[in-house]
Amino acid sequence: MEQTKLLLWQTKDAYKWANQLVEGFPSEKWDDTPENLNTNLTWQVGHLLLSFNFHSIMTIKGPQTDLYQKFPIQEYAQLFVKAHASECVGKTDPKALLEHFKLVQEKSLEIISQLSENELNAKLEPTQVPHPIAKNKLEALDWNIKHTMWHCGQIGILKRLVVKRHDFGLKSKY
Repeated sequence: MEQTKLLLWQTKDAYKWANQLVEGFPSEKWDDTPENLNTNLTWQVGHLLLSFNFHSIMTIKGPQTDLYQKFPIQEYAQLFVKAHASECVGKTDPKALLEHFKLVQEKSLEIISQLSENELNAKLEPTQVPHPIAKNKLEALDWNIKHTMWHCGQIGILKRLVVKRHDFGLKSKY
């Protein structure tokens, strides 16, 4: 399998997991922040939205002004990059944030689907902040997948504490 096809498949799968976990959360509980966890779903979704943008859009193709006209990227950057989860409580609408989350995913997948094998080894597009892990586009896309799944684990724990254990569709004997 070509690397671009594998990256596209793995990215779609990571986004699918993120969406399943997020969509199983009642909107009225998005700001709930368990004492020992110090995060909430609002922050997790906003952080991932910006992460998808950085790791699979900005560093791969550069800024996408058509996308940024559809949501308040600067406001989100203030809330979901350096701010603590408690600072974003009550500042966004879960329905709108989820819509923006999926818009960024769509743009990300569109960009990945158009990459050639040769582009994967190319240097990253210049950004104001250097990429913390990657030196080329392949590494940035690989990190996007890993980072997404890392946060899926956090969201899974958060969901278990705030709502209920995630239903993976397994039939339990117990």
